[in-house]
Amino acid sequence: MAAPALAGPLDEPHLDIVPRTSEEAGRVAKVTQPASDFTAPEQFEERPAGAATVRVRDTADAFSDPSGNITFEDELKFKVGNGLFRKIWVSSPSSTLASDGLGPLFNARSCQRCHIKDGRGHPPEGPGDNAVSMFLRISIPDEAAALNEIEEYLGTAPDPTYGTQLQDHALPGIPAEYRMHIAYEEIPVELSGGEVASLRRPTYTAADLGYGPLHPDAMLSPRIAPQMIGLGLLEAIPAADILAYADPDDLDGDGISGRANIVWSVEYDMPMLGRFGLKAGSPTVREQSAGAFAGDIGISNPLFADPFGECTTIQDACQTAPHGDGDDREFEFDAEGLDLVTFYSRNLGVPARRDPGAPEVLRGKQVFHDTGCASCHRPKFVTHRLDGQPEQSFQLIWPHTDMLLHDMGEGLADNRPEARANGREWRTPPLWGIGLTERVSGHTYFLHDGRARSLLEAVLWHGGEAQTARDTVAAMPPEDRAALITYLESL
Repeated sequence: MAAPALAGPLDEPHLDIVPRTSEEAGRVAKVTQPASDFTAPEQFEERPAGAATVRVRDTADAFSDPSGNITFEDELKFKVGNGLFRKIWVSSPSSTLASDGLGPLFNARSCQRCHIKDGRGHPPEGPGDNAVSMFLRISIPDEAAALNEIEEYLGTAPDPTYGTQLQDHALPGIPAEYRMHIAYEEIPVELSGGEVASLRRPTYTAADLGYGPLHPDAMLSPRIAPQMIGLGLLEAIPAADILAYADPDDLDGDGISGRANIVWSVEYDMPMLGRFGLKAGSPTVREQSAGAFAGDIGISNPLFADPFGECTTIQDACQTAPHGDGDDREFEFDAEGLDLVTFYSRNLGVPARRDPGAPEVLRGKQVFHDTGCASCHRPKFVTHRLDGQPEQSFQLIWPHTDMLLHDMGEGLADNRPEARANGREWRTPPLWGIGLTERVSGHTYFLHDGRARSLLEAVLWHGGEAQTARDTVAAMPPEDRAALITYLESL
């Protein structure tokens, strides 16, 4: 039996919800209480995705297993979705009709090219490297684009020449939009105990523009492809439970004022809670996936139907180039394919914790809580009870995020709004799996643009609402700081 519809952004039409009983609600409230004993792991802490948790692989495939509780039949569905996620698209016209339609402007030729091994992307590592797992979003201010249906919505419009996303690849005969150029400035940071860290401050330039100058008010935002694990579980967290942690006016006086991003759903034509993307700009896994096919690869689909992808009316050669629409598929990527990729993305398993009972890990966990990190990186939620999604149904999960927007200070500001998120706000990223980043992705670059080269650097970039916690980490005894990093590496 589906739950009754809730009003406005609390509505969750993407989920077939079985309402919690009062007894279940009481159990959920009890099990999601913050930790108070740091002498031993909490019950079930070693299984961050509940029954969907997967074993820890010692290879780069650690993020590529299906949910641990998936059925044999659905594992086949997962593998077909994986094939589509990895598929290399080609230009039209082509004899491979099921795979044509690439571009004409694009950032990558497959989903896997950005989310390598389902993990985190990285900025270019020198002149010989490309930016295939990173791009620049672009928009201009436009108050007329504000939505009356969403309070505090910050109106923006696409750049009239370059759209909403800069693509650095193009088909033969069509100019690419730009080349990403990044310059770094090293900034020394003194820490307690005589330690010194170095942060690198990036400056981004859209170089070699293919279609003339950007709009004079253009706002650019660098984005790294995020890891893919646990998305279906994040999608299944009750909207009401997320909003319960929102405190936009900081009424409790703790300095933390998380806000929900409310976005317009293309699929459901209504306001919904934003959950996905670095500023929580997309409400569902399916809509996020469809937007990536259109923007990153130039592939039309039922939600974003333009066969030329994201190119603008000024880019004539792009708009009139051959495309893959019009055959039996209707779109270059049809609804069945989109559903399979959505199922795959929802069911990439979260690996089990490593050594949650080790003394150094437990000490780091206490430091994490005492410092205030858990105020935004909230450890626990319980997902909805769901019909038709047994993998995500009623699971105690440990993503270490509140799914809300927070002001992260001027140092991390991109100065580009997205729906209700302003230019200093970012969604709290989930921390599960973060300690496996190097194993999966071959690097330790963190934050929205990969500027941090270690977990410590990522912490030291925190500002705004997290400034007090950041300063506490910088001033604490070095052994406590080391324990905190050990705890993060165990997640």
